[in-house]
Amino acid sequence: MFYNSMKMKKIMALFLLLTVLAVFVSAGYFERSAPAATETQAAAGGYIKYVEFNVPYIALKKAMNLDISSHNQEKKYNWIELLSYLGAKYGGNFSHYKSNDMDVLVEKLKTQSMDDLTKNMKLYGYYHKAYTAVLGGLLGSYKVNGEEKYGLIGFSPIAKTFPYNDYDDFGAARSYGYRRQHLGHDMIAATGTPVIAVESGVVEALGWNQYGGWRIGIRSFDKQRYYYYAHLRQNRPYVANLAVGQTVTAGDVIGYVGHTGYSTKENVNNINLSHLHFGLQLIFDESQKECNNEIWVDVYQLTMLLRQNQSTVIRNPETKEYSRQTPIEIQYP
Repeated sequence: MFYNSMKMKKIMALFLLLTVLAVFVSAGYFERSAPAATETQAAAGGYIKYVEFNVPYIALKKAMNLDISSHNQEKKYNWIELLSYLGAKYGGNFSHYKSNDMDVLVEKLKTQSMDDLTKNMKLYGYYHKAYTAVLGGLLGSYKVNGEEKYGLIGFSPIAKTFPYNDYDDFGAARSYGYRRQHLGHDMIAATGTPVIAVESGVVEALGWNQYGGWRIGIRSFDKQRYYYYAHLRQNRPYVANLAVGQTVTAGDVIGYVGHTGYSTKENVNNINLSHLHFGLQLIFDESQKECNNEIWVDVYQLTMLLRQNQSTVIRNPETKEYSRQTPIEIQYP
């Protein structure tokens, strides 16, 4: 009798635990707790320690087009604000995204300000900071041949007319050296394909890394984005005269696709397939630059958007080097 009573109590306790877990899951507790905690830290004078960027291409493109088309109008729409509102609305889960949600938001903004609409949205501040870190340098004013324009100033990492295929493998397992996750996006292209600077910035890293082979690291001017280009070509990985500390402009040729890496010995091709590893790290505090808790985000959807702006390049027959065809002057805040 005592045994049956104890068994019944254990069953009831387990049932209660499962019920509580079900309530938390349905309420989105586990999904929202990480950004909510991060927002609290930031509000207390800390900095963001976690970002998951899963905004789909269709949402990025629609928000960007609204921003660009309204640039010279009295009522302007900021694409980062639009996406941040939806991020807060969905708790960061854009699998719930509907195009009509953005349409409804735009209608509201015709009569209300974004501040009014978001004053009671607890997570809006977090998503605005996070999405600004990801997208902050990709849209803006620029000049081409003296003509002022406004639009996409971020470029695809692969030069125009050069074929490539995306391999969506962010988070996949890797075993060389130690078991880890793949924290970048692979763009399959022929060896020698020109690699383009996505955003203007300063070269912070150049040289050999046993995992990435010949690689380049470029930091944005606002220091929040660190762009990583790896597995570059054997023998001649970089454009001539590229050096640490040098400033590059978005759209410049910086190197060439290859398949170096997976070796402690320099200049070795140990990667089976020629491709560009393109990664984006977010940095809210310098302590995050090289640590065990770096923030790398999935850029697959972003590369789809950047494909709309590919840099046209020309080849010097004597040096066999590529360079951009049309220089641009980008206006930064």
